Amino acid sequence: MDYSLKCIKCDRIYKSSYTKQVCEGCGSILEVVYKKNAKVPQSSAFWDYENLFPKCNYRHYNLGSTELIQSTEHRNLFLKLELQNPTRSFKDRGSVIEVAKAKEYGYKEIAVASTGNMAYSLAYYAKTDGIKASVFIGKGANQDKIRDILMTHDAEIHRVNGDFSKAQDSAAKYAERNGAFLAGDYCYRKEGQKTVMYEIAAQLGNITHIIVPVGNATLISGVAKALNELNRKIKIIAVQASLCDPLVKAFRSNTKIRYQVPKTKADAIAVGMPTFGSQAIAAIKETSGSAIAVTDKEMEKEQEVLYAKEGILAELAGAASIAAFKKIRFRKSDRVVAIISGGNI
Repeated sequence: MDYSLKCIKCDRIYKSSYTKQVCEGCGSILEVVYKKNAKVPQSSAFWDYENLFPKCNYRHYNLGSTELIQSTEHRNLFLKLELQNPTRSFKDRGSVIEVAKAKEYGYKEIAVASTGNMAYSLAYYAKTDGIKASVFIGKGANQDKIRDILMTHDAEIHRVNGDFSKAQDSAAKYAERNGAFLAGDYCYRKEGQKTVMYEIAAQLGNITHIIVPVGNATLISGVAKALNELNRKIKIIAVQASLCDPLVKAFRSNTKIRYQVPKTKADAIAVGMPTFGSQAIAAIKETSGSAIAVTDKEMEKEQEVLYAKEGILAELAGAASIAAFKKIRFRKSDRVVAIISGGNI
């Protein structure tokens, strides 16, 4: 669809021809604003939503359209299996949008900060489209994932002496200095990732709650945007690792998000300052949802149970939503969807 970009902080408006994802005035992130409302099709096929994406010439990769299955352990719990995507995480949904826009704008290189899954996904699609990928990783990044990226996707790895937040800052500076497209948890990715909610709504009726693992909070804010476009109200539950839960703390204390040093083994959600954190908290409040922290041990336990009961091999962050489900008292009549965000282990 035709669209413009709006800064979420200073409200500055940019045309779709603007080639960056951050405001040149204040440096804040931008939001995609469509010029007209479009009806969301009742479909669980990813590319059926193409008319709801920012206008671009997209390559139709085989992604999305992941299964939603009922838990064998809990009748009112349904699992959205995002590890069925090509690079085994929900990140693919946003990567195809970002790479397509980078190519449209004429970029030859993308720069991105990642703890693993984002880099894996972007490097995959960038290589296919003939674009160089420069990846910035901090100390908490998953080294097995980084090794796989180097072996299969030809990305250039830049190691940063710090955590994800420091890597994100380094990626932004590199992109500005070298004329690369700054990719990652920004507006175009959000437009692709909101499709997970479109699919769930088409696959299952009468949903009462959706549990979403939170790192940079792009996915949860995308879910909220999709619910607004669908004119649906479902309670959103954010889940973070207890050793990295700045959003949970801010929600519970009704204060601003404060940086927290990530110490969790769940690398995919080890983000000390979520980029879309404020939007995520607003979405949780608007839907009368909640935010909960789970321990690494709780995630490890559910990782084992998920494999034993369902035959699903999820990473720790992917099992976080089930760990959260078991810590919340739901009614028998509730229908809860837990997003199994990834399976790169």
